[in-house]
Amino acid sequence: MHRLEERVPSQSRSSVKIGYVGGGSHGWAHTLINDLLQCDDLAGTVSLYDVDYDAAEQNARLANDLADRPDANGAWTFEARRDVDDALADADYVICSIQDPVDETFVHDIDVPQEYGIYQTVADTVGPGGVLRSLRAIPQYREIAVTVREQCPDAWVVNYTNPMTVCTRTLYEEFPDINAIGLCHEVFETQRLLADVAERYIDDAEDVAADEIEVNVKGVNHFTWVDEAYWNGRDVFQYLDRELKERKPIPGFEPSELDDESYWTNHHQIAFDLYDRFGLLGAAGDRHLAEFVPWYLDIDEPEEIQRWGIRLTPSSARTGDDEGPAKMEQYLSGDEAFEFTESGEEVVDIVRALEGLEPIKTHVNYPNRGQTPDLPTGAVVETNAVITGGGVAPITAGDLPREVRSMVLTAVNNQETLIEAGFAGNLDLAFQAFLNDPLVTVQRDEARDLFADLVDLERDYLQDYDLEGAAVLEG
Repeated sequence: MHRLEERVPSQSRSSVKIGYVGGGSHGWAHTLINDLLQCDDLAGTVSLYDVDYDAAEQNARLANDLADRPDANGAWTFEARRDVDDALADADYVICSIQDPVDETFVHDIDVPQEYGIYQTVADTVGPGGVLRSLRAIPQYREIAVTVREQCPDAWVVNYTNPMTVCTRTLYEEFPDINAIGLCHEVFETQRLLADVAERYIDDAEDVAADEIEVNVKGVNHFTWVDEAYWNGRDVFQYLDRELKERKPIPGFEPSELDDESYWTNHHQIAFDLYDRFGLLGAAGDRHLAEFVPWYLDIDEPEEIQRWGIRLTPSSARTGDDEGPAKMEQYLSGDEAFEFTESGEEVVDIVRALEGLEPIKTHVNYPNRGQTPDLPTGAVVETNAVITGGGVAPITAGDLPREVRSMVLTAVNNQETLIEAGFAGNLDLAFQAFLNDPLVTVQRDEARDLFADLVDLERDYLQDYDLEGAAVLEG
C-alpha cells in the first residue's frame, strides 16, 4: 500500500485530463483537490460535472484559488461543466462519486423496512436499502458507461459510489471494453486494526502505520476477508487468537451502552466474531459486515445491535447536512482557510501509477479474472492488484473456505440478478434478489408489500423500470 509523500518538485510533469462525475460534492471532490494540489509530478485539467452545476462551479472556484497558494505544488486548472459529454470529452481519467437526494431516497431505504421489523446498519450495499439503491444506480451508471464509450473510451474510470460492486459491474456490463476499478477505504481500517495488533504482540513493533501492513484481501466490497497479514515480513495474523482471547466475551456490550457514541463507532466485535467462527478476519467495518449475514441484525429493538459495539444509523443522521455547504461558504469568503492534509486516499497515486511514474500495490474492485478462483468469472470482486503504466494486474487471492464462500456467493448472485433486472427494467426479477437477501427475514407476502412500498415511494427514481407490468406491485 502507498501513501502520498513529500516529494522534490520534478522538472517535468505528466499532463492529464480528469473528468469528475459528481464534481459538486463536498467530500470526495475536496479530497481529490487536496491530493492533486500536493502532487508535483502530475498536471492538467479537472472538469467537474454535477447535476447541481452551482456546486460544481463553487468547487472549481475554490480549487483554482487553492492552486494559486504557495504551498500548492500541483499545476492544475479546474473547470465546471454543465454537460457530462463536455466534462468527459477526451478525458484520460474519469472519477465517479454520485448520490441521489438523501431525503427522497435514503430515508425511505432505512425507515420503511423498520416498519416491517427489518433493521439495517448502513443500507447502501445489501439489505432492502442496498437493493433499492442498486436499482436507482444501474441506469445512472449505464449512462456513465455510454458517455465514456462515446467520449473517452480509453480512459480509466475510478468509482467511489455505493453500492460499489453493482456500480462497477454495471460499467462493464454496458461497455465490456471499459477500463474501470472501484475504490473503497474499508480495508484501510482493517490495516489500522492489524497495525495495533502488531504493536501489542511484536516486541520491536512501534508506531506501526496502517500501510506497513500487507494483507491478502478476498471477497466482495464491504464483505471482504483477510487470511494473511504481515509487517516487515513478519506474520501478524498468527496473533489474532491471542487478540480474540483478550477481547472476549464477544459480544461485549450492553443495549443502550453506546447511546452517547457516534453512529459510526466500530469496535471490531463482528470482525473478530467472524474470525472466531470461520478463521478469516472480516475486513470491513462492522456496520457493513453485519448486513451480509442474518444473525447480527435479528433484533427486536434498535438498541440490541449495540451488544456488538455498533449503532444503527438512523435516517436523521443522513439528512440535514449543512456542514459541507457552510464550510464551502467560509472557504470562499476567506473566513476559514482550507488546510492541506494527507488524506490517506490513493486515487492520485493510482493515476501516477497508470501514468508510469511509480507502481502501486493496493486493493481494488475489479472483474474476476481468476484472482478469486472459486467465485464467478466476471463478477466484480475485491482483491489486491498491482497497478503500473501497463494497467491493472489483479493478484491471485486464493479460495475462500466453503462456509464463507457460500455467504459471499449469496451476495454475488443477488448482485448479478440485480444487474440483469436493471438492464431489463424488470422489477419482478429484482424482487427475486430482494427476497433472497439475508436481511429480508419476513414472510414472503410481507416482503412483497415492503418491496412494493419502497418502489412506490421512489417511483420518480425508477422510471427505467416497467412499473405498470410488475406483477409484484399488483399483489
